[in-house]
Parts: sequence; C-alpha cells; structure tokens
Amino acid sequence: MGKVIFNMTMSLDGFVSGANDRPDNPLGDDGESLFKWYESGDTDYAFPGMGLKAKVSKASVKRLDEAIKSAGALVTARKTFDLANAWGGQHPADVPVVVLTHHVPQEWVKEGSPFNFVTNGIESAVQKAKALAGQKNVIVGTATTLQQCLNAGLLDEITIDLAPVVLGKGVKLFDNLTHMLQLEQISVVEGHGVTHLQYRVVK
Repeated sequence: MGKVIFNMTMSLDGFVSGANDRPDNPLGDDGESLFKWYESGDTDYAFPGMGLKAKVSKASVKRLDEAIKSAGALVTARKTFDLANAWGGQHPADVPVVVLTHHVPQEWVKEGSPFNFVTNGIESAVQKAKALAGQKNVIVGTATTLQQCLNAGLLDEITIDLAPVVLGKGVKLFDNLTHMLQLEQISVVEGHGVTHLQYRVVK
C-alpha cells in the first residue's frame, strides 16, 4: 500500500500562497513568485495532464518525475478546487482528485469526471483517496488538508519545494496544528531556484 504524502511549494517564511487569493488571483498577491523555479532551469518537463510544461533543473526533473509516477490520487480542499477552476477539468498530475467540501458542486458529478467529493471529514477523504490510489501514494495538496491530516495522524511524509522567496503574508502552511510535530529528514535535493525537502512524520 502507498503512503499519504504532502507535497507543495512554500516560501522561506512559510507561505504557500500570497494574500488576497481569489478566483481572479488564485496564487494571491505575489504568489506567482513561488513558482519561478518552474521556469528557471535548462531541462524540459511535461506534466501528464493538461499539457502543462516546465523548464527546471535535472535534479528537479528527477524529483518531479518520482512524485508524479508514484501518485495514485490527490486530496485537496474545495477552496483550492474553486481557485483553480477545477484545473479545466483535469489536474496536472492526471490522477483522481478527492475534494473535501461542505457542499458538492453538482455540475462536476458526472460520468468520467476525475473529481470525487467527500463531505464527512478528512478521514473519509483520505480513505476514499487510498481506495482510488491502489498501491500508489495519496498526495495531499493544500494547507488546510495538510493541517487536518497532521492533527488526525494520517500523514506519512512531507515534501516541500522551498522557494527562495519571503512573501511576508498570505496562507501559512503550518497554522492550526494541535500538537508538536517531529520529523525525520529523508532527503535534500538542490534544484535551480528551489530546494526539495523530504521528511518522514514521526508517529
């Protein structure tokens, strides 16, 4: 069985998006600076879904490729789903997506949709994602779902793509935690314009 892994780009001061994030400003003010590393290298990388392309270092290509190929399903929050406009109908990772929400958007409840909506909490969302992922990993992809997973003891690993940016304000990654978190370092990979940090959650 796969693991439950968080993976997201974060600023040096702990933000995963800028302030004032909304559908017409999905990354928040100055939030696009977090992802300059997607255009800072010399090696092409194409995500499997949507035709999204990046130009990163060879080290980052290896890290991205490992993460994408091991992913079987994604857990995200309704806010991120809405801010991304449902990624145009297909997530860049091209895997089933479990959306944690209070209200199901009926327009996306249809045959062939990659989106699965869960209304009864993070445990059910992760359980659904595990069923969809099979032997592959479940990727947790937002600050709120990370926090809920950590508080519920559901997360196995944390991977952070650390961008050399200080945003000053925005959406904090490690807010609202109910207990101290102890981590064991697995790897540090230096990319161009980014440092990939990987930790095991000590339980």
